Amino acid sequence: MLAIPLDHPPEVVNIGVGRHGTARRTDTFRLPELWSLHLYSYDADLSVDGVPYPIRPGSVSLVPPAAQSHYRYRGPSDHLYAHLRLTEAGERQQVPVMQEAGVESPTLAAHLRQALTAYAQSPARATAEVWAALWRVARLGGVPAESGPAPVAVARAVALIEARLVGPLSVADIARETGISHNHLTRLFQEEMGKTVVAYVRERRMERARHLLRETTMSIPAIAASVGIADLQAFNKTCRREFGVPPRQLRFGENTC
Repeated sequence: MLAIPLDHPPEVVNIGVGRHGTARRTDTFRLPELWSLHLYSYDADLSVDGVPYPIRPGSVSLVPPAAQSHYRYRGPSDHLYAHLRLTEAGERQQVPVMQEAGVESPTLAAHLRQALTAYAQSPARATAEVWAALWRVARLGGVPAESGPAPVAVARAVALIEARLVGPLSVADIARETGISHNHLTRLFQEEMGKTVVAYVRERRMERARHLLRETTMSIPAIAASVGIADLQAFNKTCRREFGVPPRQLRFGENTC
């Protein structure tokens, strides 16, 4: 497991499409000072400092500086790559050397292809695309692997909630899509987050509502609908309960928070 800092954008030194396995079926190399990010579309074998990793279409690897990479190809093989430097400052994310991107593979490919297209004329745009790709790679497992099954289930539930705040959300639906029972999710969520699923959903909706009330000119009914509370009376009641004042007072800064 690698520990990589992602609080600051990387320095993208080179990006492109690598073509291998044509003249010969093996390659061995290392980048003394640079990280290498690869997104694969073929079957092959890779070893990094002697540790073997199978490559499959949709695999993504992140190899640290000075590590020796040995590839064994099974024929002509093209992959997207970026060579980069990472700023040492900041919180570190736990990332395996090799992962399966799964459904994220097309999005990762789009980021890297857009970075490749922009690199010559707009290095800043290329950097932004590679940085976004790195964050997606860091989040492929949901949470660090050593965290265990309970945080993984809760992380999946939280991701689902954040993506669907605008629509109806029930604990039963969240549990079903997370792959665990209603009671199991309720217990895990309380243990990991210190609050119930319902309380978390309400809190996140009202945090978003407070932002929209204070920072936009959206109407109060539109804001209520945009945070998944279509009933205006229920929205007013929830706002009073969470912030001590109705939405209109919150909009103009007359609140107790």
